[in-house]
Amino acid sequence: MKLLKYLFICSLLAVIAVACNKGLDPINPVDPGTDELSPEISITFPTEGKIVRSPDSVATVFFKFLASDDFELKSVVVNLDGTEIGNITSFKDYRRLDASFEYGELRNGEHTLTVTASDFTDKTASKTVNFLKITTEVYVPLDGEVMYFPFDGDYMDAIAAKELTIVGAPDFVNEGKINLAYQGATDSYLTIQTDDMITTHEFSASFWMKINAVPDRAGILTMSAEDLANPGYPNVQNLRTSGFRFFREASGTKQIIKDNVGFGTGECWNDGGLVDPSTGEWFHLAFTISETTSSIYINGELARESVLTAPIDWTGCNLLSIMSGAPRFTEWNHFSDLSLLDELHIFKRVLTPEEIQSFYAAKK
Repeated sequence: MKLLKYLFICSLLAVIAVACNKGLDPINPVDPGTDELSPEISITFPTEGKIVRSPDSVATVFFKFLASDDFELKSVVVNLDGTEIGNITSFKDYRRLDASFEYGELRNGEHTLTVTASDFTDKTASKTVNFLKITTEVYVPLDGEVMYFPFDGDYMDAIAAKELTIVGAPDFVNEGKINLAYQGATDSYLTIQTDDMITTHEFSASFWMKINAVPDRAGILTMSAEDLANPGYPNVQNLRTSGFRFFREASGTKQIIKDNVGFGTGECWNDGGLVDPSTGEWFHLAFTISETTSSIYINGELARESVLTAPIDWTGCNLLSIMSGAPRFTEWNHFSDLSLLDELHIFKRVLTPEEIQSFYAAKK
């Protein structure tokens, strides 16, 4: 009897084993192929020509770079000014390293960062960037100032230390009004959320521009509302009954600087004044919005005022676009501005004419 039970159990297990394996392909080794390509490297911080600022003469920084290989990374070596400061040989993903490499002894001066990646067939690739480290005092905002962008190699707000969101591929140039400057590019601009910035019915901005008249019109600073009644592109833009739109347009061989302000039940236009881009000069531009007036200043002088029927309405205005009307004001082709921009100060109050004149005179 026991023998029969034993034979039954063995037969049952054999049937189950056959059933479980039915339909499965046998496991066969797969040829991994050959390592044909060299590694690839990109450095995202610092970028070429960047100015790294710190209140300390010796600072801690995080060098950010990406290394990848078609087969397998063997090592990634980090060199600063010809001296090895890191050698990475262990990888969570053996084909890709997305690194934020901490270095605690970055001193003032010019530096060269080189990242070299090798694979197991000894193919290598290197990427090098040159940058400058300087000591700067902590920026103390002026009365009512909520944002300040010096554009000296980064897109950081010097007050809140918040990064702007980058759209497209803008750049920096070494010919700024002060140090570096923002360089516009086609389909490129910057944005930042403004939910915690708008607390009054007043607004001011002060900045420098070297204007490129091509294209013949562009958005410069815009804070428009999303049209919630018509969600989805393209109907999320061009709602002009709230927020503001500061922009430029061709007027003969010159450019006219304008703004548009929404006050809930309507809009106010201010046709500002003219500048001549052919001079190749930097122009100081400023505009203020009080509860009753929209004012535009060019090179420290009042160009034009327009009366507001009611105070500005901020409903739905939670996004500031810099150097484009996009994504919420592209009416009449007010897309990206290819000009240079520098020293952008933003306030939640009205600047006085004397303060605007001082901004112009200080950097003239």
